[in-house]
Amino acid sequence: MTSAPAACSEGHLVIEASISAVPGLIAFFVILAALAAVPTVLVAKARSKPWPLRAALAVYLAGIVAVTLLPGDAGLESGQCDTGLPAHLFTSASSLLNIALFAPGAFLAVLLFRRPVTVVASFACLSAGVEIIQSVASLGRSCSVSDIAANATGTVLGSLAAALWLYQRKQPPHRPLRDALWGLSLAGLGIAVLGGIFHTRIDSVDIVARDEQRSALTDSAVQADEWITTMAKGIYGNDTQMKGTATQKDGTRLKITAETNRGSISGWWPQKDLATAWSSNTRGDEGTLNKKQVAAAADKFARTWFPKNMAGSQQKIHSIGDGATRAYTVIYRRYTGGVMMPMRLDLTITTKARVIGFTATSVEDPALPPATIDESRAKDIAGRLTGLPTESAVLLAQQVNGAWRPVWLVGSGPKDIAIDAATGDQITDAQLNGSKTGPKAG
Repeated sequence: MTSAPAACSEGHLVIEASISAVPGLIAFFVILAALAAVPTVLVAKARSKPWPLRAALAVYLAGIVAVTLLPGDAGLESGQCDTGLPAHLFTSASSLLNIALFAPGAFLAVLLFRRPVTVVASFACLSAGVEIIQSVASLGRSCSVSDIAANATGTVLGSLAAALWLYQRKQPPHRPLRDALWGLSLAGLGIAVLGGIFHTRIDSVDIVARDEQRSALTDSAVQADEWITTMAKGIYGNDTQMKGTATQKDGTRLKITAETNRGSISGWWPQKDLATAWSSNTRGDEGTLNKKQVAAAADKFARTWFPKNMAGSQQKIHSIGDGATRAYTVIYRRYTGGVMMPMRLDLTITTKARVIGFTATSVEDPALPPATIDESRAKDIAGRLTGLPTESAVLLAQQVNGAWRPVWLVGSGPKDIAIDAATGDQITDAQLNGSKTGPKAG
């Protein structure tokens, strides 16, 4: 819970910020108050009516106008209104100030007119009208539904306090039934007119949701930064020094990339899936491990850092270069029903079992329709389509129009021909989504 001194300090800062955001506020209020109070006093005296309460209400209404409508240097674009309601609607310093702004005016109005329901409706309409003016006029002020709610709350509290004050002084509200009728009628008319203006002339902008999303994204980026730092030290060693990180938003996830004194590393958050890493030292080591031992070291690394990719996968290993500094590319792929799944894991490892780098795509195995077209038939179809001889073919899971399908990629001429392995139909480049991640047939 926020302590009273802290709340007061926060409120004081909000007041200072409000005054600084609206230059000339005090001077404008003094002038406006004088223009409102002097005629009010003169009219009251001319009609032999008590003038102090009327003058106080006039001055207070002038204050509301000054605070809410004097041009400032902050706010949304013209024609917009913030419709978001924060969780701390009635507890924040800004909301408390809005409540306090309208409560005294409603209190004075009820004491003067002795019609609390009508006063509540009038001040609520005043608040909504102020927000509409802030929205449609280029005043540099922010229209906000939460301000209307806070102002209305202040109005109700001020009116209730005044009604209790009148009852204690044996001066009950004047004609309560007529007051209720007038108040409800005014409220209905205000809702119809002002609500229509809001609906037709003003664009809703949920600043609260936007701020919450921005805050959540910031928090997520911090957590992602901590995670990729841990991964970098796990891959490159605990003495790895971080040089910097960068994040890139991709839909609902973040790709986080870290640069270190030993190389780069990237991964996906919040899935916590490593994507790539490349050492700054890409030269092969003069080690003593043979091909079989390198394959075993690659398996150990894959089980440690990519257990989901490693499970049920098949390993292939190829030599890179020759001589004392040769290295190996170790490829992991998973097959279901003879179809290569979209999971990918490629490691580059030296004869000292040092992993120079890796690329990984962590994707759950999709459910596919059964493949009814074999390799021979797929090549025949591709040959008929191109009129050219066909080369090798590979059967893999690909996204076609957003759905996973078993697809033959057949090398025929200058490009691969994609054949749906379930139907035998040709698949166009436009239908293939994400096909760049798949291997070429040749």
